[in-house]
Amino acid sequence: MTDNSLESMYPEAFARDCITYVEITNWYRDKEDNGAQGAPGLLFLLDDSREEWNMRMMLVGSGAVGECIVKMLKERDAKREWFEYCLLCDLDEARAREVKEHMEDERFDFAKVNATDKEGMKKLIEAYHIDFVMDAASPFCSNYIFDAAYESGSDYANMGTWSVPKENPTYGPGIENSYHEVMTKYNFDADEKWKKQGNTALICLGIDPGVVNVFARYLCEYEFDEVEELHVRDGGNIEVEGDEEEIVFGFNVWTVLDEVMNPNVEYDLEKGGFIVEKAFAGKEVFCMPEVGNNTFVKVEHEETVTMPRYLASYGLKKCTFKISLDEKLIQALKVLDQLHLNTIKKIRVGDVEVVPRDVIAACAPAPKNIRDEMKGKMVVGVLAVGKKDGHDKKVMMYQSFSNVEAMERFSMQAVVAQTGFGAALALELYAKGIYRKPGVNSLEAFNPLPYLALMEETGFSYMIKDYTGEV
Repeated sequence: MTDNSLESMYPEAFARDCITYVEITNWYRDKEDNGAQGAPGLLFLLDDSREEWNMRMMLVGSGAVGECIVKMLKERDAKREWFEYCLLCDLDEARAREVKEHMEDERFDFAKVNATDKEGMKKLIEAYHIDFVMDAASPFCSNYIFDAAYESGSDYANMGTWSVPKENPTYGPGIENSYHEVMTKYNFDADEKWKKQGNTALICLGIDPGVVNVFARYLCEYEFDEVEELHVRDGGNIEVEGDEEEIVFGFNVWTVLDEVMNPNVEYDLEKGGFIVEKAFAGKEVFCMPEVGNNTFVKVEHEETVTMPRYLASYGLKKCTFKISLDEKLIQALKVLDQLHLNTIKKIRVGDVEVVPRDVIAACAPAPKNIRDEMKGKMVVGVLAVGKKDGHDKKVMMYQSFSNVEAMERFSMQAVVAQTGFGAALALELYAKGIYRKPGVNSLEAFNPLPYLALMEETGFSYMIKDYTGEV
């Protein structure tokens, strides 16, 4: 294991009592002018030099992950220095009220909202003087919430984007041949108008995407001279006690059905760029840190789009995302797909119209109801392959989160807590002005070191394991 503690790397910086946040960065001269790289420099953000922001947030989607986010923000800013107010919103008003009661803090209020009702959300933003909108709703709501924030002049963040596959995908090179709407495209296409308006939109927060994007930028900038491959792996040894035949999703049911069953996407520069395959392609066994062998399959995930967008200059030629899924869940998803129960098109049953995917999501156990019966840990990371000092190098930077820790800290299961924790750290850096940039960006656009420092400060540990020489 590599000792990658920022404090051990830069003890002289952390020894200064006046530092609130430490951003340690490489400064570069204009490469087009002289081609030279500047010397490492230190930028200290001090108590008396940082402009204060008092974030008034609207949380759209008060599910388990949304609750974890606001719980973390409340804990991190007990003195109300940067997190002033939060309006908890959900289609289920009783759920939003429940989260408010859990918070036991006057900063929180609740309201009922339909996350596909853009005008309704705009009215709430205006009425409650909201300046930041956090999208924690189901993926199909994403574009409505994004537009409501923009048209209201508010900043925005989400944990994932919306995509629409074609009914009959043409697999192979080119995402456009398999998707009517490509993940992240709706957001990135709006980048210029967000810049012009002066608002910040942070997309793809959480653990993956989110924390892994920070890891990828760090590995490219500090651990390698050249990175040819980045492979996100979402694994662990999580098990749920009870009936061995029971199907457990572990995360937002709607999201799992969406991203796992969609045609998967990988980036391969030598094959022409983005390659699309059928669901569950690329099955492999990989030995994950701390938990051993996991069986992985490819799924559609934003990292395969955002990492090439921001990290191509480091030599990136290939990027994949794979997740370890329980075999029973894979078989169940295949059956649902064959029966067309994964569709989001309404069907008529008697006198009622229903969306089959909504029915599945309503019937499956909700993640917030899976708690102590979950055992083991989540291990999520980025495997980087490249060169350092002329030699081959292969390492994984990862974060592990046990269900015991998740229950102790958040009273929530590990999959939910790990995702919410990752998003909350990015929001803290946003609220403190560190991760603010007009336009639409994912986390590769920002210096990774403030985020890693915050991970260390909060006990959200990360490690680097060397895989050099392993096949």
